[in-house]
Amino acid sequence: MTHVKTFCLALAMSAGLLCAGCKNESTTSTSGSAATQPSAKPGDASAEKSAKATIQSSKESQEKGMNISGTVEFHEQADGVHVMADIKGLTPGMHGFHIHEKGDLSDAKLASAGPHFNPGTHKHGGPDTEMRHAGDLGNLEADAQGNAKLDKTFKGITIKGATDGIAGRSVIIHEKADDLKTDPSGASGDRIAGGVIEAGSK
Repeated sequence: MTHVKTFCLALAMSAGLLCAGCKNESTTSTSGSAATQPSAKPGDASAEKSAKATIQSSKESQEKGMNISGTVEFHEQADGVHVMADIKGLTPGMHGFHIHEKGDLSDAKLASAGPHFNPGTHKHGGPDTEMRHAGDLGNLEADAQGNAKLDKTFKGITIKGATDGIAGRSVIIHEKADDLKTDPSGASGDRIAGGVIEAGSK
């Protein structure tokens, strides 16, 4: 009888060890499988199609007491680039509004921004004329409080295109109205404010 009890006890212990081994193997296998699964981190594709410029007065404008500020957002779409501007601190009336070739705003008069962005080497015009610079965005119209908004889609530019990309360039606001015809800048006067166009900004 003692031998039978001993045999049964040994058999029970062996079965317990076997089950424990199976459980450990299952846990290890599951953990290993989970470790090989890459975490899903989808990229933000919209960042490649958007840009933003933060507008500030030129140094010369600041010395004259002007306090111009605001933002210009750019969103690339199938039919062009949708531009949304929200600017404060302008004098009432029309102000030339252009994309310039360089993103250098170090000069007090913003001359370091270069000429209008014009990869097609065209004559100056308006946003809806047949002949125009790619950077010719027309005019901003400020109300009696000096606030101006723009919401319009422009053709001929992209955010990061090889030849027509605007990222890294600048957007400039001028003192006077753009007449939409006089080369090279529409007789729009001094550059009173601007901002660098930064890709991926929201």
